Amino acid sequence: MKQISRMLTKLFQRARLEKPGQVDPRAAEFTLSLLVAMYDRSGTGYVKIRSAAAALIALSGDTLHAKYRAFFQFYAVPDGKVALITRSALRSLLTDLNQIPAIVGESCTLSCVEIATHDCFHGILNSAIVEEKFLSWLRSEPAVLLWLPTCYRLAATEMVSHQARCR
Repeated sequence: MKQISRMLTKLFQRARLEKPGQVDPRAAEFTLSLLVAMYDRSGTGYVKIRSAAAALIALSGDTLHAKYRAFFQFYAVPDGKVALITRSALRSLLTDLNQIPAIVGESCTLSCVEIATHDCFHGILNSAIVEEKFLSWLRSEPAVLLWLPTCYRLAATEMVSHQARCR
């Protein structure tokens, strides 16, 4: 928790420098509280860095493609010259990401994660997949993660302005 707290403090200090007046001074504290609520429900005082990173990536203002690539980078394992994501790593990612909607009562069962994992690896004989297959599967908007592109689209439309007038 201390490591995540320090990381968040640095992150939001940089954000305040880049966007003066737009970042709440308590942003690091609030974000840490959210991460604890999502990933430390039993009160152990421990939150996995990778889980926290997945949540921060998902909640960032970056593009969906950039988020998907970052998920791959955090959860993939090196295999020679290429990185691969295994079934267990994908389960871990999906479980971590599903803590985000769960915090607002929109939880998904473990069977959703298993169905999504099976779907991603459908027709794949290997125990792991390359980044392109992973990205392709995410672009198909699997039901277990439908909230992610939906939230992205909602945020993207907040800044849209139409110059139309009604009579």
